[in-house]
Amino acid sequence: MSMSDACKVVDIVRDAGGRVVGRTRLQKIAYLLTVAGLETGLSFTYKHYGPFSENVATGARHAHLLGRLGETEAQASWGGTYSIYDVTAPIPPETPAARRQLAGLAASADAIELELAATAVFLADDGFDRPWEETVRRKPEKAGDGRIERAKDLLERLREIDTPIRLPELG
Repeated sequence: MSMSDACKVVDIVRDAGGRVVGRTRLQKIAYLLTVAGLETGLSFTYKHYGPFSENVATGARHAHLLGRLGETEAQASWGGTYSIYDVTAPIPPETPAARRQLAGLAASADAIELELAATAVFLADDGFDRPWEETVRRKPEKAGDGRIERAKDLLERLREIDTPIRLPELG
């Protein structure tokens, strides 16, 4: 069991405002914090919902088992379940404001738009010249109804945060 990954997940949820709704949202927040230079030691691969880290998934399970992270499962409208993560620990004063801002904005964003934005960033980092187009190609059922445009707007708002590594401009 990696205590380090469990601590990282607790810190991510704490810095996102103490509550993160959804395993996918937790993954995307962790990914964006990593890309922005505000989190280290997490590796990501591409899965169906975009960037995924086994470190984050196992860290969340371990943190919950250790009693450091609250996790409540709820029924989704489509029949599956989702997790709601809660942490009551106070944010240490040395936590960078940019980390709290990025995590908080991502935690409050629409889950699908966050998934689309994080996927486009991942694909750009993976060498795709046209990451938005590739995101639409991979996720056509999610990219419609104006979501891709709103995902682009979300990424622009995230880029406005003064992070150690600027999130990429994808156009």
